[in-house]
Amino acid sequence: MAEASKKTNTKKKKTNYRKSTKTVTKGRLYVSATFNNTLVSVTDEKGNVLCWESTGGSGFSGSRKSTPYAATITVENAVNKAKNNYGMNQMEVYLKGPGPGRDVALRVLRAQGIRVTMIADLTPVPHNGTRPRKARN
Repeated sequence: MAEASKKTNTKKKKTNYRKSTKTVTKGRLYVSATFNNTLVSVTDEKGNVLCWESTGGSGFSGSRKSTPYAATITVENAVNKAKNNYGMNQMEVYLKGPGPGRDVALRVLRAQGIRVTMIADLTPVPHNGTRPRKARN
């Protein structure tokens, strides 16, 4: 005589994201501003990425990704994620590239009430350029 096993209908709630339990009050904001896109990463003081955002992820596509408005929305989203999920209120800012997102990042941080302790420019600069062409006689 086999006993019938009882089946219970229990459902687990699935979540696609992980809720943060740690609080990081100081961090770094890396802004990579190219002519076609703006990428923003928020890290802790050691450099571990906590959250990020791009203009494509903010809902912009094509030539609208390269506008200062798209960069504004992107930096706002990244800063709001850092404030809400990690309680961040103080940042060091590292800017890289010639795009429209450079100046916008600083304006957004001021409007959001984030204390900026340092601003650094990491844009690569060629020291001597490429080798000149061989002279023909």
